[in-house]
Amino acid sequence: MIPPRTPLRVVGDVHGDAVGFARAADTERFVIQLGDLTDNGPDSAGALRIALRLRAERRGLFLLGNHDHKLARRLLGREVRTDAALAATLAQLDPALQAEALEAIRQAPAWLRQGTRFFVHGGFHTTMLATPPPAFGTRPTGALARALFGQTTGRMQRDGYPERVLDWIDRIPPGLTVYCGHDMRSTDGRPWMRQGAAGGTAVFLDTGAGKGGHLSWIDLPGEG
Repeated sequence: MIPPRTPLRVVGDVHGDAVGFARAADTERFVIQLGDLTDNGPDSAGALRIALRLRAERRGLFLLGNHDHKLARRLLGREVRTDAALAATLAQLDPALQAEALEAIRQAPAWLRQGTRFFVHGGFHTTMLATPPPAFGTRPTGALARALFGQTTGRMQRDGYPERVLDWIDRIPPGLTVYCGHDMRSTDGRPWMRQGAAGGTAVFLDTGAGKGGHLSWIDLPGEG
């Protein structure tokens, strides 16, 4: 799915920041967007259209994030909690865009590997190295839950969101770099990097696009 030897642009969570995403997509590089295209920001429809255009032109792809997963389930008529962010996204989507977005989200991979690089939305698990992503509709448990939601403790925080930890970073094999979103760990507006105990590295690209921050991306040389 990732063209070999092609320079890459890895883009963090967009969350409806279509203006930032348009800038990121204006490149000759192959774009890998790490999931969570919609909700929170002002133009979720525009963000979806950019992702769909990159996909149609074979200039990029997006991974399955928890917000994309929730949107697709809602479009399929499944019972989900429709908060204000999702309601605003749904109000922006005409029937044609709903159908196109649903089909693309159902085909979006939950994780991808290219040589020494690994791409996932929420968090890494070693079983992902030997297991292909499941098809859409699979109940999000095990590795799929980790990919969508990161590593959770089972406890809820005061803000109503699940408590998340980053123990998984210590299990990244040496020489492997995991590029992910989902967690806003940056303190200076730049992607946050951490090396794990096993020698692997995690790079977090969510810097708050659509939620008061900005969109971040990293350019990588071709590999594979």
